[in-house]
Amino acid sequence: MTNKYIEAQAHMSEAAERALEGKVKGFRRLLPFLGPAFIAAIAYIDPGNFATNIAAGSKYGYLLLWVILISNLMALLIQSLSAKLGIATGKNLPEIAREEFPKPVSIGLWIQGELVIIATDLAEFIGAALGLYLLFRIPLLEASIIAAIGSFAILELQRRGYRALEAGITGMLFVVVIAFAVQTFVAKPDIASVAGGLFIPKFDGADSVLLAAGILGATVMPHAIYLHSALTQRRVVGRTEKEKKQIFRFEFLDILIAMIVAGAINASMLIVAAALFYKNGLFVEDLDVAFQHFGTLAGPVSAILFGVGLLVAGLSSSSVGTLSGDIIMQGFIQYRIPLYVRRLITIIPPIAIIASGVNPTSALVMSQVVLSFGIAFALIPLILFTSKKRIMGELTNARWVTGISWVIAALVVALNLFLIVDTFM
Repeated sequence: MTNKYIEAQAHMSEAAERALEGKVKGFRRLLPFLGPAFIAAIAYIDPGNFATNIAAGSKYGYLLLWVILISNLMALLIQSLSAKLGIATGKNLPEIAREEFPKPVSIGLWIQGELVIIATDLAEFIGAALGLYLLFRIPLLEASIIAAIGSFAILELQRRGYRALEAGITGMLFVVVIAFAVQTFVAKPDIASVAGGLFIPKFDGADSVLLAAGILGATVMPHAIYLHSALTQRRVVGRTEKEKKQIFRFEFLDILIAMIVAGAINASMLIVAAALFYKNGLFVEDLDVAFQHFGTLAGPVSAILFGVGLLVAGLSSSSVGTLSGDIIMQGFIQYRIPLYVRRLITIIPPIAIIASGVNPTSALVMSQVVLSFGIAFALIPLILFTSKKRIMGELTNARWVTGISWVIAALVVALNLFLIVDTFM
């Protein structure tokens, strides 16, 4: 670790200690604990979300908005469990899995985790490259190489300390917020229809169920589950069970804020697609087609904002994927390679796929199928571990939390299996 990283961590520990002792009040007391959830939240607005949300909005209008709300509530609980695991144990999910499971199981989990990271990188690089292509007409292959360079630049923030990384990623998150806030304002959605879609659950045939599964699969990301436990495991260390409970209460607020932001972005994607495309009888599955229609129906500024949002979401989430891959390897098999070497290795498959000429949106959909396959391998161990007092101490899940978590796990796994079967049948 660099000196700047150590200095930032020491300063953060002092600020957190003052907050835990009640020496600061109000919002300032929360500040030392803000950040980890915003890094994890980037996974919830990656380019895969763009594809599923816009397809859902353009085909069914506001009908599936409630799926985004439910997905976000699920994500809130899941990310809370992951953060709590790191706070309670000082270890991340892959590390505990290595300790609790036989070695062959840990190796198997590592292999599937690496496949998840490859799928994540594919979605994120395609998104960033497509954003560059749409904005500047740079061919996709060259754009993907520029995106790779950009992802290296974002990783450089980590060398300056986790506060710098959190600030950089959070700043990029809010660029996407601004882009879609403006687009929503320009699209002028029907408020009554938005409310109906948000709070009245219903489907319209098998295809709407498939799209709902796609929205869910693009929202609950396995690498975000691994990552969040690592972001909290040593960031602020509780010396007693009481302090750990306090830390978790603060981190839950961090998660709540971040999930509200991510949910609002996802909802706005669907709302804009419904207000512009569905209203005009346009079913849009390809992101480049969406860009063209934004320009035609809402003006060039709207199209540019869409491209910027796609580019920023792809770049930021690609760096988060690299961090997750590092955690997965170190945790499951106790081996670590330099972060920049990992970044270099993981950019090869997506660039190769882009070079092969595969349709970008089709590749995004396939990446979501792989991610859907990986969710069970992260979610089930997370619930198992956070339900054990031997591991969690006073932060063990309440019975009702465990019960709801298993219901969510069963629903998520079932919907993702449906998505996988439908894709290949």
